[in-house]
Amino acid sequence: MKNEETTNETNQTPKEIVSSLDRYIVGQNEAKKAVAIALRNRWRRLQLGDDLRDEILPKNIIMIGPTGVGKTEIARRIARLVSAPFIKVEASKFTEVGYVGRDVESIIRDLADYSVNMVRQELMARKQEQAEAMVEERLLDLLLPPVKKEEGEEAPESNPTREKFREKLRSGVLEEKMVELKVAERASGPVMELMPISMNDNMDMNIRDMLSNIMPKKQKNRRVSIADARGILQQEEVGKLIDMEEVTREAVKRVEENGIVFLDEVDKIASRRSQSHGPDVSREGVQRDLLPIVEGSTVNTKYGPIRTEHILFIAAGAFHLSKPSDMIPEMQGRFPIRVELESLSQEDFVRILTEPKNALIVQYTELLKTEQVTLEFTDDAVQEIARVSCKINEDSENIGARRLHTIMEQLLEEVSFEAPDLEGQTITITPEYIHGRISSLMKNQDLSRYIL
Repeated sequence: MKNEETTNETNQTPKEIVSSLDRYIVGQNEAKKAVAIALRNRWRRLQLGDDLRDEILPKNIIMIGPTGVGKTEIARRIARLVSAPFIKVEASKFTEVGYVGRDVESIIRDLADYSVNMVRQELMARKQEQAEAMVEERLLDLLLPPVKKEEGEEAPESNPTREKFREKLRSGVLEEKMVELKVAERASGPVMELMPISMNDNMDMNIRDMLSNIMPKKQKNRRVSIADARGILQQEEVGKLIDMEEVTREAVKRVEENGIVFLDEVDKIASRRSQSHGPDVSREGVQRDLLPIVEGSTVNTKYGPIRTEHILFIAAGAFHLSKPSDMIPEMQGRFPIRVELESLSQEDFVRILTEPKNALIVQYTELLKTEQVTLEFTDDAVQEIARVSCKINEDSENIGARRLHTIMEQLLEEVSFEAPDLEGQTITITPEYIHGRISSLMKNQDLSRYIL
């Protein structure tokens, strides 16, 4: 079930992809173009014959730029934009084989889990209508338990009372009526406690999944309303109509053909050449473990083996303390497309505050509107917020557009706190209002370092 933002990857031209990203992300056109071309090339490859299709590998992308300029936001929007299995992971959370922590193959296992859930949700949406008729019959059975027939007696073709209740069900007059329903009970805690903790989290999860399928599911009686019973029974009936083998096959195919992995903080696993390889020895190890997955290998999952040759990897990092050239040469070669994201200017901040569909000013205005408080920003106030954000970024740590969040929170803290008592009022944000709320913090640099 897709929202209005989600479109079909096969129907999108590069210009349409960039246009969709423009609705939420200001600037960074080079990064948007690179991502758009990579996504379109996925579709182009699938139009080719089998002999050439397998030979064309995705051109992985590495996005380089300071924090808060849109790298992660581009990844988030891609996830909503394309109907493809997508996962965002942080490279710093993984360790090389032999160290305590998550191994890099868990990325593909998590991607497979996401894909299975996505396909299952799609199939469930298609089966809802078919399941509704079955749910109606089960609800009628709860309201009017079927009469046991004597041996050799034929069931009546129609039951007038049952049909009357059917009409009442459809009209909604019985929604609050309570019925007794048998529901499956989740496996209890002690069963799981019997499982020893292994060195591999994924192995633990697979074993527990296997045991949960073997163990008989207990059922308990619950008194619920017809409205709640309908929801419970709908899920049960839809589940019966779904072939999980079909789901698994389609999910694995989607991962192999259309999977996208966004690898954030990749600079954290790049060791600076000038440093000695002391405690950071595992950084290169993580890169070497990632290398086979990025260049193409087979990863075993609970859904079967998954080939990674055609999964698109998009890496991102600030590279403040290291450079892309500090990565091992083989890793560099697997990310042939490099895009540098620009630092944000005061004009960019103004656009971020006002232009995107989810602009910060829109967010705060709508939030306070729920309290019947009208929030208005003058044009000069928007310019002042952008100027103050740039100034603090220059004087302290440059955290990009995230600075706008800290400024807006500090600016509107009092209004947000008093909002329930300001019902019906209009609050106008002017440059003078901004100076009154933030000027003292800007003067005290030591204090603003902690607050802003």
